[in-house]
Amino acid sequence: MAAQEIKDAVQAYTGLSPAAAFTVLALMLATYLIVSTLFVAPDAAASAPAAHPQPPQQQKQVTEAEAEAEEPFVPLFPDPVQVGEITLEQLRAYDGKDPAKSILIAIRGQVYDVSRGSCLFSLELRLFYGPQGPYSLFAGRDASRALALMSFDLNDLTGDLEGLSPDELEVLQDWEEKFKERYPVVGHLPCEKGNS
Repeated sequence: MAAQEIKDAVQAYTGLSPAAAFTVLALMLATYLIVSTLFVAPDAAASAPAAHPQPPQQQKQVTEAEAEAEEPFVPLFPDPVQVGEITLEQLRAYDGKDPAKSILIAIRGQVYDVSRGSCLFSLELRLFYGPQGPYSLFAGRDASRALALMSFDLNDLTGDLEGLSPDELEVLQDWEEKFKERYPVVGHLPCEKGNS
């Protein structure tokens, strides 16, 4: 009796037969496990024991001189640098084309460093917002209006919020909250019309 109730509930909830629903669930779980193994933190990979450790006589011994001569570690992303008040013209220099500079995006006058983030895909963010990335046109610009309208039109890359509907302003608010959760605020635009 309980098995039939479970079958009926699965079909009512998913719209699929129980066999199809469990197959989809198994495929989703397998995909998640495969994809999640691709995003191992560098520290975890370095501290994990090797699958096939070499015998001691084959391991390379590093002398102190060799260790000192090694190249210094250069982080993949520069640390966020506080830029303070920054003009739109100055912001354009942080568009991801210079790998030594952070990638910055402004929303409602606040400037966020989107070079890296706290999510699983932080290693991909420079590709995400950098040149050739799907959101590269937002880099180095005030994306307030474009985000509110969910637009990729260059004319919408402005802080001018005039004429936006309450629903569009709510969309912008959602984007702003996501940015606040994920990226550090590193500066602000001067107070001008539209940057409120």
